[in-house]
Amino acid sequence: MTAHPIPTPPAAAPQNAPILVLQMQRMGDLVLTFPLLAWLRAEHPRRPLWVVGEEKFFKGLMPIGPESVFFPYGAADRLRQNRYHLVINLSHRPEAAALAGQLRADAHFGPRQVPGGAGGGSGREASTTYVHGRWQLYRTSLVHNNRHNQFHWADLNALDCVPHARLRSTDWPTPLSEGRDPLRVGLFLGASEPEKRPHAPFWAALARDLLRRGLKPVLLGGPAEAALGADVAHRASTPALNLCGRFTLPELVAFTRTLRLLVTPDTGPMHVAAWTQTPTLNLSMGPVNAWETAPFPPGHHVLRATISCVGCWRCIQPSVLCRDRFDPARVASLAHALLREQDAAHADGENASGAPSSRLARLRLPGLELLRTGRDTLGLFDLVPLAAPASGPAASPRRLFGLFWKAFWAWRFDLHAEAAARRAWADLTAASPQLAEALRRALSGLGRDLARALRGHGAGRQALLPPLPPDFWQSHPPMLRPLTGYLHMSVQNADATPAAWAEALALVEALAALTA
Repeated sequence: MTAHPIPTPPAAAPQNAPILVLQMQRMGDLVLTFPLLAWLRAEHPRRPLWVVGEEKFFKGLMPIGPESVFFPYGAADRLRQNRYHLVINLSHRPEAAALAGQLRADAHFGPRQVPGGAGGGSGREASTTYVHGRWQLYRTSLVHNNRHNQFHWADLNALDCVPHARLRSTDWPTPLSEGRDPLRVGLFLGASEPEKRPHAPFWAALARDLLRRGLKPVLLGGPAEAALGADVAHRASTPALNLCGRFTLPELVAFTRTLRLLVTPDTGPMHVAAWTQTPTLNLSMGPVNAWETAPFPPGHHVLRATISCVGCWRCIQPSVLCRDRFDPARVASLAHALLREQDAAHADGENASGAPSSRLARLRLPGLELLRTGRDTLGLFDLVPLAAPASGPAASPRRLFGLFWKAFWAWRFDLHAEAAARRAWADLTAASPQLAEALRRALSGLGRDLARALRGHGAGRQALLPPLPPDFWQSHPPMLRPLTGYLHMSVQNADATPAAWAEALALVEALAALTA
């Protein structure tokens, strides 16, 4: 990667027009864009690959990412002078949508602000934001509605603009334990929100337990975690090394390469470590969905609670119930077991992503489940439980329900997954006939609601059809909201045109036929 001033707009042939990716979110979002950049580089080896991001993040991450040219948002004026092959906006910030709408390109994906639109009026300043790409639209429909989503952000970044065969054939590197300090375990203390990380007493107890097991815990964090690190070190009353606030981002990236294991909540350095093949144990807690933001490469581990509200968009409980399930002594035991598994795999000449040992599956983790990151039969991200069946009627109904919706969208969005969708429905009906019947009843209610919304409008009419009510998506049972959320977004996104309504009805009919 390189970062430098915007070049003079090239007089290149159209086949050499750049690809521009807008990723103006946090560090973790930027690292989860790296797979997309790698896939785009492989698909378009001769095109310049440009990225707009936050300079405080991309400057420290450039040495570990795919070859790209990075620009800050302040370069927008000169970026507007170019024509692009693709513009891919992965940011939800309004200024990113505005910039995407001002750029000329052969194709756009993601949010794009354009003049006018159904809600814009005729004034020069009026504008409307539209989302381009079915997968980007699906991702937008997950806002406060992601309970059953099993697509990872990194896959969703790419599915509109990279051939599925490219994703499916990717051979991802796996975690490496060789060449690292054999006893050093990093504890990254912070997260973007307090609810997403353990409290100081947890970290202190975990550091003490790791030390008792002969390991060398190191407290890690940025400047924002300096006070937390001091608190944890004081509570631990041990020689645990406190390096919170001591490293620049490039230094932190380099230091994670020395760790045998990084124990971390869902945070940017977790993704940095996983991308650089540092084994990670993600303590997934608070308002995060591990299916969306767990370490993306295969062979890493995720520990999360088994309560029904796990994976929420926003916690509405009086306390963070899922966080309360984590016990430092059990996490220390798990970390020790993961290191022994690494040692056993190395002795057998295998890598750390091989089949999990029975020792991991036998660990007692009451109220928690341990999962390993992997890939499914479609080549997409998967979270595989280590102490329970991953598929088939014996798997948990909630997992099967998510797998069913994942296969349904993969089928309808042209990933050639009809057989997978039918198999997922068969597994779900075998595991929970009551759940399957409840979905059928909810779907019948949805059909009646759509019929009422269309009443009085001719089938062949070319005028705009009625928009859906503002509460449409959430007026149906949660089990049906993966569909109603997408229908709501797609009809609204297309200004309720007949084509948008036709697509919505086709999706409902396809689901009805599949579940009949």
